[in-house]
Amino acid sequence: MLNQSDLTFLSKIFSTTIPQILSYNPQITNQDIVAAGSRTNVPFSCACNDQDFLNHRFVYNVSSGPSGNTYSLIAETYFSGLTTVDMLRKFNSYNELSIPSGSQVNVIVNCSCGNSHVSKDYGLFITYPIGIGENLSTIANETGINENLLRGYNPGSNFLNTDLVFVPGRGLSGSATAGVSVGAVAGVFLFAICLYFVFNKRKRVAEGSLLHENGSERVHGAGSNLGRTTNSDPLIGGAPPGVTGITVDKSVEFTYEELANATDNFSTASKIGHGGFGTVYYGELRGEKAAIKKMDMQASKEFLAELKVLTHVHHLNLVRLIGYCVEGSLFLVYEFIGNGNLSQHLRGSSGRSPISWATRVQIALDSARGLEYIHEHTVPMYIHRDIKSPNILIDENFRAKVADFGLTKLTEVGSGSLQSRLVGTFGYMPPEYAQYGEVSPKVDVFAFGVVLFELISAKEAIVKANEFGNESQGLVGLFDEVLNLPDQSEGLRQLVDPRLGNDYPLESIRKVALLARACTHENSHLRPSMRSIVVALMTLSSSTEDWDVGSFYENQDLAQLMSGR
Repeated sequence: MLNQSDLTFLSKIFSTTIPQILSYNPQITNQDIVAAGSRTNVPFSCACNDQDFLNHRFVYNVSSGPSGNTYSLIAETYFSGLTTVDMLRKFNSYNELSIPSGSQVNVIVNCSCGNSHVSKDYGLFITYPIGIGENLSTIANETGINENLLRGYNPGSNFLNTDLVFVPGRGLSGSATAGVSVGAVAGVFLFAICLYFVFNKRKRVAEGSLLHENGSERVHGAGSNLGRTTNSDPLIGGAPPGVTGITVDKSVEFTYEELANATDNFSTASKIGHGGFGTVYYGELRGEKAAIKKMDMQASKEFLAELKVLTHVHHLNLVRLIGYCVEGSLFLVYEFIGNGNLSQHLRGSSGRSPISWATRVQIALDSARGLEYIHEHTVPMYIHRDIKSPNILIDENFRAKVADFGLTKLTEVGSGSLQSRLVGTFGYMPPEYAQYGEVSPKVDVFAFGVVLFELISAKEAIVKANEFGNESQGLVGLFDEVLNLPDQSEGLRQLVDPRLGNDYPLESIRKVALLARACTHENSHLRPSMRSIVVALMTLSSSTEDWDVGSFYENQDLAQLMSGR
């Protein structure tokens, strides 16, 4: 095990992914080899976790054989300087000289922010175990941080080999190799950026965790960019060093005790949903019904994304954020929408009655209005990136609200397409995004088109092509085949949700299908805007007006092009 120094081993030890490590280490050209003596940046989150100091808990799985079966080897070799034998003794009960194979050892990393009077100006910091031959001068030279600032940040430290010090992230460049020495595996020094949240409600002014400015609260978090910032996306996808915070101007801060009491200590009976970034519980808070999403600290980017969007964006057709909590875990508190989501209604889960065609058109219009708002009426513009039927909530009056903004990207108007890592849900991703990572508002338009096909057919975005389930086909392709036929009527009838019976106007179905096909055009530039989609659906939902195939395009040339697609 000591001879392993590849990224597979490092990702296993530090519970992260190889792509994530590589994103912080452009100097690594071969993920199978990490040069001895080199520094590797490894990001991790940091929180109180029921202790009186900021920390992160890693779990080390003890393998068979003598190596790695003592606290000394775990602390000094695999987590070199990042933890200590005393710390391992405190948080574990094994015989420190003979830990049984298959055991899980709690490895607690102290990522305290040092002197609060210095650290409150920095959102990003680095936990740095001092290596042999290093001292205050070498660390200052390595990190580009002034020696006096380092002293102020680490009161009482002599900057000796056995010290653990904390380095402010501000001032680090994209090529900086400063970080935290979290282990020496075959001579490889690992460095970890700690994504921390100083959310100490009792010391919010002294710690700088929640600063009151002009009647607003600013939540100071940390990013993971190692100084590599992007002006178009300063918070979502990784906040820059020295992050100034996000304004929480219309949200309530709840305590952990309030949330625990409201959910019967997050009991199974209170659980109402589960997603990729957390579990959702029902509770009543301060007289209001609420949906409480509990997120792991590793989902800090998604937490910040939702908080960033929903504290600035308010619309009837977007789910409303009530508040948040950052004690122990990350919590977002939303208004409770008690009638499930669109996917549940279309697929008839829990014995739900089928929704009428007129109601489906109204749901489409509501959802389109919500998306139009974040695309057209906010500065900066927001791109949801995960539009799908489960993320469209239905209230008691069968009106729709768009939810789940954890993957949202923002961009300044006119900045063009963004490059992004691939996130979202297969079946809803347009080709330019799935292949090249290009992000624009037309990503949401494509996904919305898939939702329109779902409203017609009640089928999943990816459907089984045969009864054995060993072949699949996208809903887009399935409708394309029918819409390319000279006579579309019979094919469309075959695709319409059978639970509708014959209670639908076929011409209305056809027009929504054509709109959906326009939304899912392979060329993103030929897809309509959400504004045009709203106009088309408004006209369709009216009983006194009608619209032709070209009404949802910016010009008739596009209509002609699409009709022959």
